[in-house]
Amino acid sequence: MLAAGLVGGGVMAGVLLGTGAAGGGTTRTVIQTSSLGASASPTARRGNGLTARQIYERDAPGVVLVRARSLQADASSLDLTERTNGVASAAGFVIDEEGRLLTNAHVVAGATDVAVTFSDEQTVPARVLGKDEETDLALLGVEPKGLELHPLDLGTSGAVQVGDPTVSIGNPFGRDRTLTTGVVAAKQRRITAPSGFSVDNVIQTDGVLAPGNAGGPLLDATGRVIGVNSQITAEGPQGAVGLGFAVPIDTAKALIPSLQAHKNVSHAYLGVNAGDEPGSLVSLGRDGKVGVRVRDVDPDGPAARAGILGDGNMAAGDVILSVDGQPVRSMADVEDIVSRHRPGDGIPVVLSRGGGRLTVQVQLSERPASVPLG
Repeated sequence: MLAAGLVGGGVMAGVLLGTGAAGGGTTRTVIQTSSLGASASPTARRGNGLTARQIYERDAPGVVLVRARSLQADASSLDLTERTNGVASAAGFVIDEEGRLLTNAHVVAGATDVAVTFSDEQTVPARVLGKDEETDLALLGVEPKGLELHPLDLGTSGAVQVGDPTVSIGNPFGRDRTLTTGVVAAKQRRITAPSGFSVDNVIQTDGVLAPGNAGGPLLDATGRVIGVNSQITAEGPQGAVGLGFAVPIDTAKALIPSLQAHKNVSHAYLGVNAGDEPGSLVSLGRDGKVGVRVRDVDPDGPAARAGILGDGNMAAGDVILSVDGQPVRSMADVEDIVSRHRPGDGIPVVLSRGGGRLTVQVQLSERPASVPLG
């Protein structure tokens, strides 16, 4: 089960700061204070790693508790944001002195009013400047006058490597700013956004789920934001054990201008589905070429208009060899290449069909509101 509301960190690191998750109370305990730079991350090798305590003391004031009163009474299967009497509780974080904050789109979905509580316990109303369900990101705004804001430094997710240490600060169970630590467990993972489409290139961390941590920052060893905690794959009904996923901060930074301007974020759409099962990867002939077998084609989508065929049209669907000049080995590769384009762009798609090879030109369109393909 994939469910939103992540703790980006793990018990292996032996750090817990905050309340609620450790049996109540208001004390904060640090079990580990060694530098997170003890791992072989690039920042650690430069000697810039901070301890968990240092990161918490510097960045926790920038993490907020977000409460959104919503028309959505019950949590969906993709939503482990804590909900009580129609109020969703989650996390968010300040990104500038103008009063802008990042959180998850699913946190404020259907919200009739949103309130933000800062580290000094001051609660103020917030407005949703923009949200994008395709990436599960939302930008909030508060009136900065009279507030002591603590913007977090936005780093880059492009340089993240497996094994790099991570810190996550959030509000599990509505409690005040809990910290957990872990490592980057994998890169370039995929999660399902509230719209049903995939979010690609997410950061996977080892972690223990705590409902209410959705929307909080995933930080590197220098305390810079590298992701926005979004989802977790969990074993139990409340996700007692699981792996966490964060939307890369580079994705968020690219979308902030559009969200700020209240614009709809455009996502390009090809209109094919191959699934992720091993049979979708096909090896062709002695030249070692591989491609992705097309299973379904949206009959109203760009791929169908360009003549791309799925399994329903022939004994075996077309095999996609490359998209926009780049070879592909999975549906994730296809979607990643398409995501770099805008609706209206024309791109070449090289196919293998019936033993021959052909190239079709596809004009990408805007993604539909929901997934038309299974």
